[in-house]
Amino acid sequence: MDQQPGHKKIVLASRYHIILLFVFVNTIVFAQSGFDTFLTPSDTLDAGRRNFVIGTETVLATGTLVGLSQVWYKDYPQSSFHFINDNNDWLQMDKVGHVYSSYHIGKAGFEALRWSGVSRQNSLVYGSTLGLAFLTVVEVFDGYSAEWGASSGDMVANVSGTALFIGQELLWKEQRIIPKFSFHQTHYAKLRPDVLGTSFQEQLLKDYNGQTYWLSANLYAFTKCNAVPKWFNVAVGYGADGLVSGNGEAVPDLSGYPTRTRQFYLSFDVNLEKIRTKSHFLKTVFSLFNTIKIPAPAFEVNGLGKVKVHAFYF
Repeated sequence: MDQQPGHKKIVLASRYHIILLFVFVNTIVFAQSGFDTFLTPSDTLDAGRRNFVIGTETVLATGTLVGLSQVWYKDYPQSSFHFINDNNDWLQMDKVGHVYSSYHIGKAGFEALRWSGVSRQNSLVYGSTLGLAFLTVVEVFDGYSAEWGASSGDMVANVSGTALFIGQELLWKEQRIIPKFSFHQTHYAKLRPDVLGTSFQEQLLKDYNGQTYWLSANLYAFTKCNAVPKWFNVAVGYGADGLVSGNGEAVPDLSGYPTRTRQFYLSFDVNLEKIRTKSHFLKTVFSLFNTIKIPAPAFEVNGLGKVKVHAFYF
């Protein structure tokens, strides 16, 4: 069975993001006070909220890393710290996944601190770097594992995701370009279920053939044209096809080895956070789901020069 470091780190980053948001949403749902009262950002520093955010993030991060150490790494021998070069694996789909994970974990950290009344500057320093800090620790764990090894490509991707968020906050004080994700099941998982997943949940995280990562840009924010709805986005996407192994190595018992190719997409999207509402509960829900690209028509060009139009793509 192939062990793929890229898969593991994307899964861990995604799970941490989901856990963080799950705890936050459940706190909202089960709070005895009204939703909007609880969710309304504080105009001034609220020490209770700030301590809650810091405590929750600390417990979740520590618990996840301790669990990772006990469940994953203990079964493999340790070594001196070392790097590996996996930059050619999976047509860099795993690297794009690191950008996405680092960006959104950092965005969640930033927004949580802003909700508690922490200044924008301090939220950028201590909140938006949350994804980079967490994923860096995972890389250190990998570096001391004889089975894996730290990846310089992963670190560059992690820094890039964090920089994408911080750069936009410094330049525009808003997020005009948002990384998003979409997924559809493919037939490749049946060829290598041990690597690409057996269930939908596993395939969602492991089958790069069905994943598409997008950069969704808000058209109104760039043009200031009143004829353009403020929620209307244009999205460019990146995906891949024919990935049944990391770097194209031969796979035993697999006949008709598929052609590996990159895929590039152009589509439209919706920035849910630009939909006007006075409800802070809805604003929170929109923020959570704004990580996902909406299903829509899409124009595709692949690395072989073939063009395809999708009436409905996700």
